[in-house]
Amino acid sequence: MVRIKGHEITPVITRVAATRKAQQFKNKIETTLKRIGVTEYDTEIPLETISVKKAKASATWWLSGHRMHYSCNIQNSFVDNLYIVLKVIELEVGLLVSEEKSIEEFTSAFREESDVDIERKKAREFLGVDEHENDLELITKKYKIMAKELHPDKPTGDTEKFKELNNAHKILKRELS
Repeated sequence: MVRIKGHEITPVITRVAATRKAQQFKNKIETTLKRIGVTEYDTEIPLETISVKKAKASATWWLSGHRMHYSCNIQNSFVDNLYIVLKVIELEVGLLVSEEKSIEEFTSAFREESDVDIERKKAREFLGVDEHENDLELITKKYKIMAKELHPDKPTGDTEKFKELNNAHKILKRELS
């Protein structure tokens, strides 16, 4: 069981027909997004040639003039990561359609700038972790250690670096939770 964006998702492990499954997951994501008025021309869901390799899966779409994005890299294969992306989008769109979530809440949950990958790399660099680190607990631990050193109330504190630290942690927390 994986907990993402407040949802508990049971991950799958794809053993056969991974490329076909990846295409099916992509089609299901597009169908799900159509429920809220996003056409297939407004979506980008890249597929890996070798779907069983360890790779990040992502979906990008445009809604109400905003670039929306969600990616996952916690499973052991691209196709299994794409399944998690599908489930998160299905659950969130379901909440939006049933009016349990407003369009503003939905938008703020997925809206990202186009340079988000560069920001994430810089955030990991600033925190002193590997550029491919996905362990939120480790990142939070590093954050807390640095926050104690950089806090403005400390003699070694630096307000600007503390703000940068908070922003870096916020960027990575949004990606990994």
